[in-house]
Amino acid sequence: MELACILERHTNNAAARYPKVRVARTLDEMLSDKSISLIAVATPNDSHFSYAKACLEAGRHVVVDKPFTPTMAEAEELVQFASKKGLLLTVYQDRRWDGAFLTVKQLVSSGTLGQVVEYEARFDRFRLDPKPNAWREKAEFPAAGVLWDLGPHLLDGALVLFGEPKAVWADAFCQRSTSEADDAFDVCFEYPQTRAMLRARIIAYAPGPHLLIHGTGGSFLKYGMDPQEEMLRKGKVPDGTDWGPDWGREPEARCGTISRSNGETYKIPTLAGDYRGFYANVRDAIEKGAELDVTPEQALRTMRAVLLAHKSSRERRTVRWEEAVG
Repeated sequence: MELACILERHTNNAAARYPKVRVARTLDEMLSDKSISLIAVATPNDSHFSYAKACLEAGRHVVVDKPFTPTMAEAEELVQFASKKGLLLTVYQDRRWDGAFLTVKQLVSSGTLGQVVEYEARFDRFRLDPKPNAWREKAEFPAAGVLWDLGPHLLDGALVLFGEPKAVWADAFCQRSTSEADDAFDVCFEYPQTRAMLRARIIAYAPGPHLLIHGTGGSFLKYGMDPQEEMLRKGKVPDGTDWGPDWGREPEARCGTISRSNGETYKIPTLAGDYRGFYANVRDAIEKGAELDVTPEQALRTMRAVLLAHKSSRERRTVRWEEAVG
């Protein structure tokens, strides 16, 4: 895949970072380049729908950043429109390519821990003050708050592992007195034999386990976030020099631990994470007709989960999966 054009309306950061890539000042200018077949919409949440719709109308395949759209009606309209036009539409769920999630997915599917009865995934951070002018943290902004921001990652992961729950309970709340929108959440997916707990915290100086699984055959415990995140924050990017054979690999000390019911305890190597897997699949879906890893139907399923979680938190009750999301 080749990065052909970046839409940057006012500043010149793109030209400084990618001097060989064309910069467009309007979406129409970008869409005038007929050689571009795929557009990634990574704008603030309130423009996801309008930008994605315009790109689909222009006959382009589209990747939308999470959250898909602020409303279910907008998400459904995009999915229906893309299907009618015969175009690819997907949501950037890159955390499916975290090494720890790939490892957990393998553990669950292999039955290594027996029947899973409890699954917990959490994103812990420590930031005492809101970021100045951060639209994600403004109460009046569409789909603001951490449940909209980090929730799609954690909820999508549970849906991939266990499917649709029978019910959802959630609490989105503020840990900081200065927060305008929720900065922490607890979400519980209820299954017949399993509880999936999805959590995020903004005040967690000593983070809890990132992933925890209890099953009839033992437990799995994993601390620490995927190393790709740290590398990307340091400015390392997939430009051919930083992306070597050790990308996404964790040292043994950071790997998760399995404790078996027979008394065995041992480290299990974390599978190497690689966020390029998302776009490799998109490429193959466009060029070879491969099945999408993140399908439009899954994107709608994750939207339903986030909206039901907000409904549960707002109404202070457990909601059924089949309920209206309004």
